[in-house]
Amino acid sequence: MGYNQLARVKVKSLSGRALINPRLMMIADLEEHPLRQRLNNEFHARPPIPLLGATLVSHLVFKHSATAAEAARDNLTRLTRAQNCNAIESSDSHMMLDTDSFRMRWELHTEFSSYTFFRPLKAGEPLDPDATAFAAAHPDWLGGVPGKLMVATHVELRSTSEISPESVLASLTQSGRTMVAARVADEAAWIFTDFKIADGFSRFLVLDERMTQRQAGRTVQRLVEIETYRMMALLGLPVAKEISRWLYRSEKQLAALMDQIVQAQTTEDERKALSTLSALAAQVEHSIARTTFRFGASRAYHGLVMQRIEELRESRISGLPTFYEFMQRRLLPAMNTCAAISSRQEELSARVARNSQLLRTRVDIELERQNQELLAQMNKRAHLQLRLQETVEGLSVVVLTYYGSQLVQYLAKGTKDLHHLSTDVVTAISIPLIACLVFLASRRLRRKLASEEGAAR
Repeated sequence: MGYNQLARVKVKSLSGRALINPRLMMIADLEEHPLRQRLNNEFHARPPIPLLGATLVSHLVFKHSATAAEAARDNLTRLTRAQNCNAIESSDSHMMLDTDSFRMRWELHTEFSSYTFFRPLKAGEPLDPDATAFAAAHPDWLGGVPGKLMVATHVELRSTSEISPESVLASLTQSGRTMVAARVADEAAWIFTDFKIADGFSRFLVLDERMTQRQAGRTVQRLVEIETYRMMALLGLPVAKEISRWLYRSEKQLAALMDQIVQAQTTEDERKALSTLSALAAQVEHSIARTTFRFGASRAYHGLVMQRIEELRESRISGLPTFYEFMQRRLLPAMNTCAAISSRQEELSARVARNSQLLRTRVDIELERQNQELLAQMNKRAHLQLRLQETVEGLSVVVLTYYGSQLVQYLAKGTKDLHHLSTDVVTAISIPLIACLVFLASRRLRRKLASEEGAAR
């Protein structure tokens, strides 16, 4: 017995009352992550619609901004009011509507919305070239879909008993049209298309030989996804071509700047070159920021195209290219162009950064050299100032000796009654003594300051 079955088992008590399974009670007591159910529903969202018998599928994709999501939902609400329909499944990003005349699936993606209409056909019913699966929808509603039409394709599902593959191959031989064809789903069906837009639509013809309903639904879903992601992937090609011309000019400008840097003679020349290089770096980073999403999206869409083709499990029809070969020959070069331009942008950014660093290093070295010269000049001035200070110190000894002798003279005059020495004699004797004391004191002070400076270093 599995866990889910075990969780539903009711335990009978001795009195016959039904008790809730203890394990179920344990799960109910646990705190559930708020995204658990939403993530699990997303995992099971957008299943293929089983298709039985002849069916016409019309697939429309409108590219729009992320802010148009609410307008798309409002437009769907108008459709449900205008039609007698039931919402089979519904969420914020997808909806399935079933009406009397058609069935529609709506899907909301990051930058586009898709509308897939299904209309059953009677066996052997001839199909008018202008017929669509959404003909029963009101034209005003279709005109109110937000965004710009990016993809419009028809998928006609028929049985091999209605249209034989041999008749299709014979018509191709007579018309000389270039067609992409393959047997898919382990050779259970045939697919024909030329990926060209005629009367506003590209077209696929699917001839069911022995597919199940779900196989037919998965095959049709993969085909419309291949067409959608193919066109969305190609959105990066015009951007790559536009950037290519700008890249060529920027690379030439960078080469000219390098010559200018080599020939720079003064610091001013280097600073001008650095300013121009910084402006170029800003332009490169702006271009990368503007195109990163587009190139990344093209790479992701291309991966989805190749994945859907692989899921078709196609086998070759003699004389006709398969879907994989066609995409390798037509889509892959465009994707390689986008990848090459993206790589060139990154390389140009790296080169600009390296050259900017090199030029900044040169400017810094020149500034350091100027600083060293300035320090040398300051050192020379300090040395001259020291010599001048030493000279001033000699004069200061004379001055202090003079003022000291004057003090002794005044002192001797004031005490001449206490001794019989001449005032001039006393003054003359004091002059050399005062000079020696001042000299020794200044010398000692200078040595003390020098020792303190050496300790500080």
